[in-house]
Amino acid sequence: MNRLFFLLLGFGLSLIGFIYIISYLNLLTIGYNFYEYVNFIIRRVECMYAPIGIIMIILTIMLPGGTHYELHL
Repeated sequence: MNRLFFLLLGFGLSLIGFIYIISYLNLLTIGYNFYEYVNFIIRRVECMYAPIGIIMIILTIMLPGGTHYELHL
């Protein structure tokens, strides 16, 4: 049950982060170049949710859990 919770939490965080990253793509239309865009994205807290969520998903899937032989997510 914990693994499912962390999987869904990681999915939600990565979804929020990628929505912000995509919405900030509008900065490219007002004259920012790609380097300035990436520099802006790195410094925004809400955009850091994307890599945190991806790391949570990977850890949830890859780390072994439990001592019983059962189907794990």
